[in-house]
Amino acid sequence: MSAGRLVGVVLVSHSASVASSVAELAKGLAGGKESALVAAAGGTPDGGLGTSADLIAEAARSVDAGAGVAVLVDLGSAVLTVKAMLAEGDELPHGARLVDAPFVEGAVAAVVTASAGADLDAVEAAAKEAYDYRKV
Repeated sequence: MSAGRLVGVVLVSHSASVASSVAELAKGLAGGKESALVAAAGGTPDGGLGTSADLIAEAARSVDAGAGVAVLVDLGSAVLTVKAMLAEGDELPHGARLVDAPFVEGAVAAVVTASAGADLDAVEAAAKEAYDYRKV
């Protein structure tokens, strides 16, 4: 637990509609909690497909409550963008972490876990566990 502060979750997709839809789904499955700190960072500033460091940084700042920020991404260049931002060191809030997890299932697990007050390590672990979800 992080003493009343929740871990934020940022969902980075090449598509604004995908990022916002997954954020809406995850928040809904977390019980629609208004306390869930989740932000979508999808597409480019002009509405195209791609990733934007500016949109990612803005989303991360919007959900940073001081308990860390879990960043989940959809595809390759989103991974590269976030890794570069983390290496730069000043574009993302202190405690931001790229989480290797399936985008949809990991996002749901991360948001549900974060909204329950878990710390960043637990949020990351829950998201990563989504790799083991079996559908058959």
